[in-house]
Amino acid sequence: MKNLRPLFPDLDIAADVPALVAGPCSAESRELTLEAALSLAAGGVRIFRAGVWKPRTHPGGFEGVGEQALPWLKEVQRTTGMKVVTEVATPDHVRAVVRAGLDGIWIGARTAANPFAVQEIADTLASLPQTARDGLAVMVKNPVSPDLELWIGALQRINGAGIRRLGAIHRGFGYYNPGSGAPYRNAPYWAIPIELMRRFPELPVFFDPSHTGGRRDLVEPLSREALQMGFRGLIVEVHPEPDAALSDAAQQLTPEQFLHIAAPLRRGADSPSEESLTLLREDIDLIDSELLNLLKRRMDVSRRIGELKKRSGLSVVQPSRYARLIDDRTAAAASLGLSPEFIRKVFANIHEESVKTQL
Repeated sequence: MKNLRPLFPDLDIAADVPALVAGPCSAESRELTLEAALSLAAGGVRIFRAGVWKPRTHPGGFEGVGEQALPWLKEVQRTTGMKVVTEVATPDHVRAVVRAGLDGIWIGARTAANPFAVQEIADTLASLPQTARDGLAVMVKNPVSPDLELWIGALQRINGAGIRRLGAIHRGFGYYNPGSGAPYRNAPYWAIPIELMRRFPELPVFFDPSHTGGRRDLVEPLSREALQMGFRGLIVEVHPEPDAALSDAAQQLTPEQFLHIAAPLRRGADSPSEESLTLLREDIDLIDSELLNLLKRRMDVSRRIGELKKRSGLSVVQPSRYARLIDDRTAAAASLGLSPEFIRKVFANIHEESVKTQL
């Protein structure tokens, strides 16, 4: 990403304090929108979110009230001093938000998955006057599928349109089998946003616990987990009457519930001393060095096994042996307090590399 600037430079958000973005899934009415905003502003929240256009899976669902809600959001901006952002999915949406004078937009997961749609939005942004581009914050949610490069591509398209106040939102990824009993509405797959942060450390990445969890009781633990992993802030759905909400009722919090869980999240834990971190990181470096040497020894043995199999005419892959290996290693992992699922993945990759070495 090129020449990035702070998303909301005039808010002076401290780098070590998570930014909070909150508001209803949808701006259903002027009264409910203002009620939510006033409660959140009184609690110190400085960025307000509310949907105006809502993409629905099936026709006939609540798709938002549309452009008539933009004056309500402008009123929130004017009366509370909060920054106000909403979702866009088409060039017309972008133009309407800019005309209304809102502070920012986000591109949703379904739109982010379509490079043609993202490019249309990027072209619209590029056509705006420089002052409009400079004054607009743009955030891009991850696409529905767990595809890091597709997410990065969407961010690059927006950045290439001259948007410098750019951020990302992690909202989890769709399950291929929604009835699998998974605990979350959308799988976190933490490794993907963490890799995004590693590759683009200057890019602020927010976490959306509402869409990831799909239930209000999961918002707090997911938020805590995300902040411990270095996410820059949270974007949470908050509604004055969540159970009566016209969309995403099960995952929305009341303003009081949100402010109650947000207070300790914003304070965070006492920072460890740099000396303690340095010592622990040195331990990690030594352990990693030992792991690499052990892996080198293992691949050397695999190469020798491959030579023996070749001379004996044996198949490189022996499924029964592999099945026993995986079962033995995962059982040993459980006895050591390690995650069997994690160890299964590790040894699956080691086995794949061993096969390549033998070949």
